[in-house]
Amino acid sequence: MASPNHQAVVTVAKRAPLEIKQLPTLKPTGKEVLVQTLWTASTPLDLHQADGGLLVKHPQILGDGTAGQVVMTGPEVTMLKVKDLAFGFTFRNEKEKAQQEYVCAPENLFGKVPPGWEDRLSECVTIPNNFVTAWNALLNILGLALPWPKPSTFAPSPSPRILIWGASSSVGQYALQILAYYGYHNVIATASPRNFDLAKECGAAHASSYNSPAADLKKDIEARLEGKVEVVLDCIGSRNGSVAPIAQIAEAGTKVAIMLPVVVKDAGEDVEPEYAMDVAEVVQWQDEVETVGVRTHFYLEDPFLSSHLQPDIMPTLLARGVVKPNKQKIVEGATLLERAQKALDMLRRKEVSGERLVWRVR
Repeated sequence: MASPNHQAVVTVAKRAPLEIKQLPTLKPTGKEVLVQTLWTASTPLDLHQADGGLLVKHPQILGDGTAGQVVMTGPEVTMLKVKDLAFGFTFRNEKEKAQQEYVCAPENLFGKVPPGWEDRLSECVTIPNNFVTAWNALLNILGLALPWPKPSTFAPSPSPRILIWGASSSVGQYALQILAYYGYHNVIATASPRNFDLAKECGAAHASSYNSPAADLKKDIEARLEGKVEVVLDCIGSRNGSVAPIAQIAEAGTKVAIMLPVVVKDAGEDVEPEYAMDVAEVVQWQDEVETVGVRTHFYLEDPFLSSHLQPDIMPTLLARGVVKPNKQKIVEGATLLERAQKALDMLRRKEVSGERLVWRVR
């Protein structure tokens, strides 16, 4: 039985300490379910909102990755039932945000936790937001074929030459896993040398250091792909760290998808971040390079993905071992607020690479 009120983590001003706000626990209607949030995972978007005020009206509840137990269902719900464990990318409004004790959202924003994963919710919660981001970017922005269910005879034709920039990031890992499942083999990844093995485990044919001079990196990538890069997914979205070197690699005919916002200046202990949203203007591109900013929240405009991506595709690929959760760093703390604040501070200090900051909500 859900309590009538519950705690939520909120921003109150740019760069101010987080606070707790008491909210009424809503009864689900229609196709909604009420989920008691057990685990969440902090993301760069939390930092963009808390430090940069990106698309925020304070007080703003943070978080969009939820893993927990269904405690109530609306009258039209068909896929989930009370006591089911569910995980999902829930993001559109206050009642769906993840850093609160109860989340009320439509059932199509969740997948049912598959058998064998019931005691591994801290791993499951690393999947939804960036799995959805990767799938939507590959399919709807870069135009790669990802038929579902995948036909047994499917092979991509043609198979383009693909660069995944930032392979150890959460989005990068899921992008590589998805591409490998669908048989895209002409895939090169950039990462730090310590994460080369991770990139290859996820499906990259080769990994190169993103710290290499762009001219050298371009020669290496083109030699290994036996031609120019045709498709780029920038999983980082940093003007100097990813976008600028990619602009020196991409040529006429290359299509580049870039995570938004583009970070112009990183947040720091005493530094306010700066962002850009126009990927075509943030750096100088060669003629006839197509650039697109990735806005994952619009994936629901695709009717098939809205109905199937989280309820069906995501849990199925987890159960089959195609998708593997990101490594986790568990953030400890005596209270909900302490855990949330510690995770945000760790993001600001860039304390993790190749893993997610995961913490208990209850």
